[in-house]
Amino acid sequence: MTEITLVDVPTQNVLGTQKTGTYALIPELLMNLVEHMQKKKIAIAGAPIFICHETSPEAVNEANEKGTAEIEVAWPVAEPVKGTKEIKAYELPGGQMAHITHKGPYASCEPTYLRLFSWIEEKGLVISGPVREVYPNDPREVAPEEIVTEIYVPVRHLE
Repeated sequence: MTEITLVDVPTQNVLGTQKTGTYALIPELLMNLVEHMQKKKIAIAGAPIFICHETSPEAVNEANEKGTAEIEVAWPVAEPVKGTKEIKAYELPGGQMAHITHKGPYASCEPTYLRLFSWIEEKGLVISGPVREVYPNDPREVAPEEIVTEIYVPVRHLE
């Protein structure tokens, strides 16, 4: 079982894009971003990121079923660059985050999330921003059971 830790995540320069819909949009939006970066010869500085604005399992399920999820994806870049109307250049905030690694198909992440959310509550922490998934390997290049998802949840102490 993967360990849960508190980590300090640095602020990152990213290119990102957003769309309302279902989580099935994530791969398409990531491909749009990487194609833009390749065309503009922009240096990639890390793994792609999905920023989830729904911060509970219930909210995630409801938003996905209704097609109202705010899908935001981003790709770290080596240095600040110019964005476009569709693709924004911005700083993704850092901070203290609870972290866990999930190994296996994306569809099997829910128990990992539930364990992480339970740990956050046990430690007297509260979620303080959008949840992030970082994808260090490509699901087109590895077997489903080898897919890695790094999950980061911004947290703060309950006041």
